[in-house]
Amino acid sequence: MARHKVEICGVNTANIKVLSNEEMIELFKKYQSGDTLAKELLIQGNLKLVLSILKNYTGRTDNMDDLFQVGCIGLIKAIDNFNLNFEVKFSTYACPMIVGEIKRFLRDNGSLRVSRSIKEQAYKILKKKEEMMNKQDGEPSISQVAHELNLTEYEVNNALESLKDTISMYEPIYNDGGDTIYLVDQLEDREEAKFSLENRVMLRQAIQKLKDREKYILLQRYFMGKTQMELAEEIGISQAQISRLEKSGLDHIKKMIL
Repeated sequence: MARHKVEICGVNTANIKVLSNEEMIELFKKYQSGDTLAKELLIQGNLKLVLSILKNYTGRTDNMDDLFQVGCIGLIKAIDNFNLNFEVKFSTYACPMIVGEIKRFLRDNGSLRVSRSIKEQAYKILKKKEEMMNKQDGEPSISQVAHELNLTEYEVNNALESLKDTISMYEPIYNDGGDTIYLVDQLEDREEAKFSLENRVMLRQAIQKLKDREKYILLQRYFMGKTQMELAEEIGISQAQISRLEKSGLDHIKKMIL
């Protein structure tokens, strides 16, 4: 079988060697005994791991070479901190570190720049939430965290949003084998969203007639802004089931008000 040449940062991927588990263990033993050449061999022998992760970020940046270098930084950190005593595969340990470096780079160098003060505030909020969770049963609400830190709910939400990765409007968010639902399909058209008082009353009455689970899902999705994944974890069912219940609830509402 022909080996196709692909170059990233001047690296010919067709010539990258993939190490066996036994070779990895032996090289780690040498590196942790002071052999710096073993470290170079470990880096070279795991470049395809970085490349496999990069496939998930195609289109997220104009320069994949930069992303490759960032992924390699994560790889090097993983190599420096890997402990053979835990008896886990290196790839299992390294993947989260490589992904973390890539996400951090995309977040800090994305088209939407967030001020350092807001990011620092976000980490203070996360720390406070963790402290409160350790003291009480369950996760604190946004209003409780805001009160503890003497902030407004808007400031808390805004800071936490700054930690999230930006995504394309045409990012696929659900596919059950039929038509793909894209993020843009879920965005509000403010012109079309201007309901008359009569329509709002009809909508409220229709929602009240839904089954309890459908009603809860629609209220959380469209009024509280929760994702299908968040609701799936909260309720204890699959995301596909959440999607079906959401669609069922919407269909029932359409029948009642149209």
